[in-house]
Amino acid sequence: MNRVLLVDDHAVYREALGLILEQRLDLRVVAQVASIDAARPWFADVELGIVGLSITNGACAALLREWRAANPAAPILVLSESSERSDLAMAIEAGATGVLAKTTSLAEIIESIQLAWAGESLLPPQEMIDLLRMASLRREHEYAATETLNRLTPRELEILQVLAEGLSDREIGERLHISTETVRTHFVNILGKLHVSSRIQALVFAVRHGAVQIRAE
Repeated sequence: MNRVLLVDDHAVYREALGLILEQRLDLRVVAQVASIDAARPWFADVELGIVGLSITNGACAALLREWRAANPAAPILVLSESSERSDLAMAIEAGATGVLAKTTSLAEIIESIQLAWAGESLLPPQEMIDLLRMASLRREHEYAATETLNRLTPRELEILQVLAEGLSDREIGERLHISTETVRTHFVNILGKLHVSSRIQALVFAVRHGAVQIRAE
């Protein structure tokens, strides 16, 4: 009987899927967990992984890479809430055998599991190549963005972080104990280094690439 690990942070979905798959297929769900830390002890001991973590926040890709390194032979299916091809590409590059929408019918999920166990590809070769090419381009863009942000000084990053709170130049100066003129000079330097034309564009760029956090009130 094939041993399966289910990783999904939605307990109801995870438990229901595990119960149904055990009834329909020759498998045993040996663990149902909600995080990469809880999944890690099981990586080497299963013949199939099913992952329902969001592929947009990085946790899924990290889990896939670590799992693939620990157990190269086990197929891993990702059940995704995202339909963005760039997200699907990221999951495939990280080690997913296939990616299905969480709205996929149970019959299709079962068929995909059977194909995976039989060593069959779940994607046409050309689509796999296209997704891997897309993932490579995304990596290059992320690297370029990181290099661009590395041009900013700690003070310039601090100013962008304070800007994210909606403060005026005067308020930023008071917070950081610098003059309003110095604040404006920093913004001129920031725009030049990021190759953008407005403070909003600079802030969006920094937030998108994780250099600045928008904090909940």
